Amino acid sequence: MRIAQILYKGERAGVLTQLDNGRFHFIYNEDWLNDDSKPSISLTLPKNQKEFDSETLFPFFYHLLPEGVNKRMICKTYKIDEDDAFGILLKASNIDTIGAVTIERV
Repeated sequence: MRIAQILYKGERAGVLTQLDNGRFHFIYNEDWLNDDSKPSISLTLPKNQKEFDSETLFPFFYHLLPEGVNKRMICKTYKIDEDDAFGILLKASNIDTIGAVTIERV
């Protein structure tokens, strides 16, 4: 199992987990969920639902991944399989993302 904190503008919004069977689980932090001033992290992960499950990496997180030469460079540098989307996400998205969401490995 691999776990990551999902930060929105530096604040903990939720937790993304890859289970041992390969499935993915996202859950909003209780404080984030109960604060009406905090937005959903994406339109596909609305705050009106606390927990989400998927057989594959959620599209919102998948689209944070680097592509092309940047992806190959990260995979080669950190010895990550190019098919390991979550591993790449954990390495690449803690400092260099477009938008307000960053990801920290737990």
